[in-house]
Amino acid sequence: MWCRDDGTVVAVEHDRAGECQVSTWENVVAVAAGNVHTFSNTGKSHTLGLRNDGTVVATGWNAHGQCEVNGWHSIRSLAAGWRFTLGVREDGTVIATGRNVEGQCNTSDWDDVVAIAAGSRHSLALRSDGTILSTGSNEHHQCDVSAR
Repeated sequence: MWCRDDGTVVAVEHDRAGECQVSTWENVVAVAAGNVHTFSNTGKSHTLGLRNDGTVVATGWNAHGQCEVNGWHSIRSLAAGWRFTLGVREDGTVIATGRNVEGQCNTSDWDDVVAIAAGSRHSLALRSDGTILSTGSNEHHQCDVSAR
């Protein structure tokens, strides 16, 4: 999946959950995909598009509400995890939706964020002062970032 210079999006490969239904998207400046779109993907993914006006579009599998982004605005970056979605607002706060069984969407108190990343069941953020925030599953110590 990729953005064209004209703001449209192209998606190929599996489309089992509608994650490639992006032909009507316009004014998109960035894309993100959950459950990693690869040749081995079993489907049930979601795709996100960040528009140039800070709004977000989504398509694909939505069993956990990961595509519920209709009211999102003033977003400057996105990340898609396994069944969840993260967005950084212009003011540096983070919004999240979708599966939260391991706490990966517990980002409401995050601020001053300049970048985010979404893993399978965890979320990470970089603050402007260089500190890193994490939440979610720490099964493989992926959230042990406080000393870094």
